[in-house]
Amino acid sequence: MATTPRVAPAHRHVLAPVPPHMTAAQFRAHGRAVVDWVADYWERVESLPVRSSVVPGEVRAQLPAEPPETGEPFEALLADMDRIVVPGSTHWQHPGFLAYYPSGASGPSALAELLISGLGMQGMLWQTAPACTELEQLVLDWLAGLIGLPERFTFAGGGGGVVQDGASTAMLIALLAALQRASRGQVARAGVERGRYVVYTSAEANCGFEKATRITGLGSSAIRFVDTRADLSMDPTALRTAMAHDAADGRIPVLVMATIGTTSTGAVDPVPLIGPVCREFGAWLHVDAAYAGVAAMCSELRWINEGVADFADSYATNPHKWLLTALEFDACYLADRSALTDVLSVLPEYLRNSATESGAVVDYRDWQLPVGRRFRALKLWAVIRWYGASGLREHIRYSMSAAQQFAAWVEADDRFDVLAPHPLSVICFRLRAADDVNRALLDAVNATGRVLLSHTMVRGQFALRVAIGGCATRLEHVATAWQLLSEWADIVAGPN
Repeated sequence: MATTPRVAPAHRHVLAPVPPHMTAAQFRAHGRAVVDWVADYWERVESLPVRSSVVPGEVRAQLPAEPPETGEPFEALLADMDRIVVPGSTHWQHPGFLAYYPSGASGPSALAELLISGLGMQGMLWQTAPACTELEQLVLDWLAGLIGLPERFTFAGGGGGVVQDGASTAMLIALLAALQRASRGQVARAGVERGRYVVYTSAEANCGFEKATRITGLGSSAIRFVDTRADLSMDPTALRTAMAHDAADGRIPVLVMATIGTTSTGAVDPVPLIGPVCREFGAWLHVDAAYAGVAAMCSELRWINEGVADFADSYATNPHKWLLTALEFDACYLADRSALTDVLSVLPEYLRNSATESGAVVDYRDWQLPVGRRFRALKLWAVIRWYGASGLREHIRYSMSAAQQFAAWVEADDRFDVLAPHPLSVICFRLRAADDVNRALLDAVNATGRVLLSHTMVRGQFALRVAIGGCATRLEHVATAWQLLSEWADIVAGPN
């Protein structure tokens, strides 16, 4: 006997209340207030202590333990910026910030960040964001031309650039590509074979390299830290000895990372001498030029990229350091992009589309670790269009001249020694006294709140370190740093 199918009774669906989204009119009003706040901050930041005096936990203690149940006026957030965030911050945009490396936050870059957020674009595929993809290709080709990279690092030359969040991620993807090439594709399928592969870098290289080896599964034991020469650059002879030893033991030299502008001292590894060693052993050469690479847009500094055109497989530089572009922005270039896309490309059905299948487009999700990606290229596009190539060169040259003037002041004072060559804008120096006296000098100068210096170790000696290149830093701020150092030097050293 046939049965009549049961049909659920019709129910009227009740919609939830509409969320309290910010209207266009509210956004205009609050947006103007935010722009005014940032502009006011930039104008007054010099009057603030560079480094915050808060103690651990102090910022959080001023904030409510639970989130608000109902929305608050946007003015309350701006008030807390003044009351809590600013006093609890180290001010990287202070003109006296001479520690670490600069963090670019120029006007055009900050405004571009607003455009990026407003567009809310997700650039994982060309199809999801054609302008995001093609503008990134264009801007990175522009930068390649400005700093003199070879055509093979451009899209027209068969390679190409991609924006990563930082140089450490660029190291990681270069290492993944190198492992894919060295294993003939086995790494993507079966993983890394323990103890088989080794990598090399200078003892002065960025610590992000060790993180990359851990993430890939190679482990820290796969790294060979190569000795340096008198100028703190990698020793090519020591590199060859290390690679020959590993090859004789049956290991495969996968990658060498040379550095143009080391984090600690700004040393420049000799790529023209390292490159042939890499070729001899079939190793991938990655050039980490995070800090210094952009300086090559100045003709007199183009020498820093010597050897890159002939030998490098990948290259990375950070416009978010010296090129006035807001975090996060690393420009990473590959001569053979297929080595990277082969290891990172995973295509589920829900991402399949005709543009990808045509092979005529770039899908940047295959060039990075996450699937999603922001429209970061808009920041550098805005910076280049506002300053022009000539304006960017002026910024680099000004930083260079201020740094060399600081070095001249140090070298002329018989109380101090410069500890490392300073071809760019990083100066490492120390008082002719014990390490504890130099630490006291650093602490005393930083405690004034007028400048902030960092430190490092150079050949086992404690060194004070100045890095010049911030958006607002002028010669008078560098002169203030030297004046404070000079005044405090005798105080901390005490009587002879």
